[in-house]
Amino acid sequence: MKASDLFVHQLLEEGVEYIFGLPGEENLDFLDSIRKAKIKLFVTRHEQAAAFMAATYGRLTGKAGVCFSTLGPGATNMVTGVAHAQLIGAPLIAITGQKALVNNWQAKFQAVDIVSLMKPITKQSVSIIDPNNIPTIVRESFKIAEDERPGAVHVELPEDVASSKANAPTQKRGFIRRPSPDHRAIGAAAELINKATHPLIILSSGANRKRITKHLQDFINKTQIYVVHTQMGKGVIGDDCPYSLFATGIHKRDYVNCGIDLADLIITIGYNTVEYPPFVWNKDLHKKIVNIDFVDAQTDKYFNPDIEVIGDISHSLRKLAVKIEKKTTLEFEKLRNFLEKKLEAKEEGKYPFTPMEIVYHVRKTLDREDIVTLDNGIYKLWFSRLYRTYAPDTLLLDNALATMGAGLPSALTAKLLNPGKKVLAVVGDGGFMMNSQELETAVRYKIPVVVLIVNDNAFGFIKWKQKNMKLRNFALDYSNPDFVKYAESYGASGFKINKGEHLSDVLRQAFSLNKPAVIECPVDYSVNYDVFSQELQNCVCELL
Repeated sequence: MKASDLFVHQLLEEGVEYIFGLPGEENLDFLDSIRKAKIKLFVTRHEQAAAFMAATYGRLTGKAGVCFSTLGPGATNMVTGVAHAQLIGAPLIAITGQKALVNNWQAKFQAVDIVSLMKPITKQSVSIIDPNNIPTIVRESFKIAEDERPGAVHVELPEDVASSKANAPTQKRGFIRRPSPDHRAIGAAAELINKATHPLIILSSGANRKRITKHLQDFINKTQIYVVHTQMGKGVIGDDCPYSLFATGIHKRDYVNCGIDLADLIITIGYNTVEYPPFVWNKDLHKKIVNIDFVDAQTDKYFNPDIEVIGDISHSLRKLAVKIEKKTTLEFEKLRNFLEKKLEAKEEGKYPFTPMEIVYHVRKTLDREDIVTLDNGIYKLWFSRLYRTYAPDTLLLDNALATMGAGLPSALTAKLLNPGKKVLAVVGDGGFMMNSQELETAVRYKIPVVVLIVNDNAFGFIKWKQKNMKLRNFALDYSNPDFVKYAESYGASGFKINKGEHLSDVLRQAFSLNKPAVIECPVDYSVNYDVFSQELQNCVCELL
């Protein structure tokens, strides 16, 4: 058997259904092996987009997404997407080609040590030298990528290894169950929670899984402990739950922090410091902390848990629930009522649209289970603060690497996995242009996503920061193409919101076409400084 065939057979053993990538000379054997297998290949227009798509697959399924590229520039193009998967905790396998190990006649042409390059941004980075080791290396790679905390693994397949002969058998996936938490840790955590006057839960991305939501909802209903979500934890508990205090929207004090200030005990669930700095909520080091997670915490000066309950989170919550006394906290109830009104997206009738009204129209258009994927820009903070979420993985954003360019590729995978749901990519004009070529991918594979471009003809987030630092406006404005014509040139539909039009009406029209569509929506970001700089700087928790 050819080694590349063996590699793909092992991918089939791992249950791989999709693979995303961009072929090159050095992986043509691998490409031909995919052609003969029952794996759906998606050829993207940039390797970075392939990695973003694979990362989203891992994030939504818990199974490692797979992406591939050629050597050298193809592999370096993929690096940002690999780092994205690693930091957000999405299982991913990145496969790259390489020159021949023996009789390399091309000398150092395109030669880059990709294995070493990938090591700092993956859980493991290896090169295959012996073709008979392919099943073992691939099996181990999937196991490492999917183990808690999930992340990226890089596997290099040199071209002469791929084309050589191999006779090793494939390896089966083993049956693994996460361990149950230690009963003494459960008891100690329960004792600390019961002693607390104002315990509060912070939910993060590690808890953003459907299986956890049921047990967590039962735990909250029984104990009546209130909940704050990080940006990547949005949707774990629906915002219509009376104990939800919504989500953090910015790495500084916001109205949600009034509840965190009041808490004398923080229960972190699936928390990682990369998402929301503990300095923001534990600056004075006064908080008692109970950490509930699959794996031990990576401690920080401001995050050093008093007790850790390690094991399957669902089991931990079920066992803790029977030991926790009901907490009735009138102050949190008052805060919930205040936040419902303060953090409400409203129709304002202004043009260009304010970011708050854009959130209003998106929420008005989409159903509870529909999916929004966000790129990175200042609008992400507005969606984090104001967009109501009701189910896990219905608002996908990256607040870990926080890279631009991920919104559209993420939406493509979300739609592949959820064909019956509406999927909307909300992107800035800057982030959209970083991977806008993937519109052609959407058209070619008939993936009917809608892209909403929030356009200010500038790097709006950085402009706000520049102004906040009292620096002069410099180097952050630019021009854009005609986005309607740009979309149509790919075969997608294009719309631009004009004065007097309702964004929600155009959104419905775009979704009704059942084909890729782009909507350009002009935005007025002057409110960024008014709210995020001036208003929040003077945020006072008077109601408490």
